[in-house]
Amino acid sequence: MKYAELKDYERELYYFRLRVGFAGVVVLVAFGLLLARFFHLQVVLHDTYASKAEENRISIVPIAPNRGLILDRNGVLLARNYAAYTLEIFPAKVKDLERTIQELESVVEVQAKDRSRFRKLLAETRNAESLPIRTRLTDEEVARFAANRYRFPGVEIKARLFRQYPFGGTASHVVGYIGRINARDQEKLDELDVESNYRGTDFIGKAGIEASYQQELHGTTGFEQVEIDAAGRGIRTLARTSARAGNNVTLTLDIRLQEVAEAAFGAHRGALVAIEPSSGGVLAFVSRPGYDPNLFVDGIDPQSWAELNNSPDRPLNNRAIAGVYPPGSTFKPFMAMAALELGKRTPKSAINDPGFFEFGGRRFRDSKPGGHGHVDLYKSIVKSSDTYYYMLANDMGIDAIAGFMKQFGFGARSGIDLEGEAKGVLPSPAWKKERFRRPEQQKWYAGETISIGIGQGYNAYTPIQLALAVATLAANGEMYRPRLASHVDNARTGERRYAEPALVQRIPLKPENVEFVKRAMAGVNSEGTGARAFAGAQYTSGGKTGTAQVIGMKQGEKYDEQKVAERFKDHALFIAFAPLESPKIALAVLVENSGFGARYAAPIARTVLDYYLLGKLPEAKPLADSATAAQDEQDEEESD
Repeated sequence: MKYAELKDYERELYYFRLRVGFAGVVVLVAFGLLLARFFHLQVVLHDTYASKAEENRISIVPIAPNRGLILDRNGVLLARNYAAYTLEIFPAKVKDLERTIQELESVVEVQAKDRSRFRKLLAETRNAESLPIRTRLTDEEVARFAANRYRFPGVEIKARLFRQYPFGGTASHVVGYIGRINARDQEKLDELDVESNYRGTDFIGKAGIEASYQQELHGTTGFEQVEIDAAGRGIRTLARTSARAGNNVTLTLDIRLQEVAEAAFGAHRGALVAIEPSSGGVLAFVSRPGYDPNLFVDGIDPQSWAELNNSPDRPLNNRAIAGVYPPGSTFKPFMAMAALELGKRTPKSAINDPGFFEFGGRRFRDSKPGGHGHVDLYKSIVKSSDTYYYMLANDMGIDAIAGFMKQFGFGARSGIDLEGEAKGVLPSPAWKKERFRRPEQQKWYAGETISIGIGQGYNAYTPIQLALAVATLAANGEMYRPRLASHVDNARTGERRYAEPALVQRIPLKPENVEFVKRAMAGVNSEGTGARAFAGAQYTSGGKTGTAQVIGMKQGEKYDEQKVAERFKDHALFIAFAPLESPKIALAVLVENSGFGARYAAPIARTVLDYYLLGKLPEAKPLADSATAAQDEQDEEESD
């Protein structure tokens, strides 16, 4: 039996139409939303996205400024720039650095030191867009890479300005060097709020004038608006703001005098600072050994860095401002001045020098066995009697000594326009209490004052402090802050700004006392411990020899330089000024571990003074290298 199928077509048609209508509404709403969004983007936000599109089309490229020049007082270039091509890798754009470098070797020579330097820069440099794998390419190498450029995405040739130091290691501690900006440098730039002016700049001054006058030498960064294509390649320059070159810095230094002074040291380590007493201008500034700043221009390779950093001679140490040494007998003229000014002695005050001074059960020996006999204040300086100054120090007391010596800059930074200056040590009870922790170490003992009088004990000063002190004495108590910069020239406008002499203080010294000490120092060079070094000089000069102990000797033990290891030999010192009537130059010389000041330091001073005052070049024979001397000279030297 068949049953008829009943189906409500009307009902189904109704629901079908309902679903179609709903779907149509959804579609209309969706299209409406799309149209609304399209309208919002194309009409309402048109200006915003048009601006962003323009920004994507235009790249802002910084233009690093030319670094300013450094010149000596006569206009001789000490630091300059030259252009060369470098092969640079953009680390962010290279997938496999090692493979890329290996393949580059088939096109351009890449040595092991280039690889080492690149890795060092990669590890130390922050936010570097590109790093050099090879510098100073030849024209042939540039052409060869250009033909193979398609093989090396992320590797480009750039034209850059390189720093060059024509005199190499001469005056290296003055001029300094530049190096790549590292994380520490970046933090410093951020602190100074000048980071924006260093976009596009890879190098910064690291030492010497390059560092202390960095902001003057750097210049102002420029910018280019460059239109780029979809691949990021520049099409054309739309606008340009030129970079402004850094200012040129001219020094008070005389590079020819500097060369003479450095040569006079021979193979010895040491330091020399020569100052113009009437202005504080530094005429020569020696720290031996030095280094070649050109090694740092490309980023120093690890091997060269290790050689410099690990050398026992410490060539990177600026001895002239960072090395501290006992002044030895060069301290005595200032002790004599203190005695006169404080009323502890008169020019005629005399003692009988038996060759020792006894205090507290201890015998302080004179450097000359048997002593100097009858010694007045003049002879105490000329013949350098230790016994005289043992007694004087005991009579004055440590507080009076420290208070007077502070006026001459001992134990204080000179303020020279170089970074890294040490303070030195001007001993006093207050200093000792601060220096040591245990109560028994903090106490000042009267016996410690005795050695202070001859420039030993806790005394420790930098060569520039000695030079400043003798320059102040030569200028009758007027102390000028030492400076290396003479003037700064704006390379664009030609405007010149002078570094005016800065008078720090006028020490109220009695003219007759100053004259007496100066005459006694002139006696040192005419009849005393400096007489051999200054024999036949065509000018009158004042000086004082000094020999400073490196290691202490046991009581009763005599120093024998032939039996002492080289690093433990005494330091040789000499201070001087000339001409006596109107001093134009004052200097301090230190020769490390060489022996007597009269034999090693005084001849260097004579050489420098001869050249500066007379234009006289030294003889061809090596200076300050003689290891022997006649017995009569030895007798004089023992009085240092």
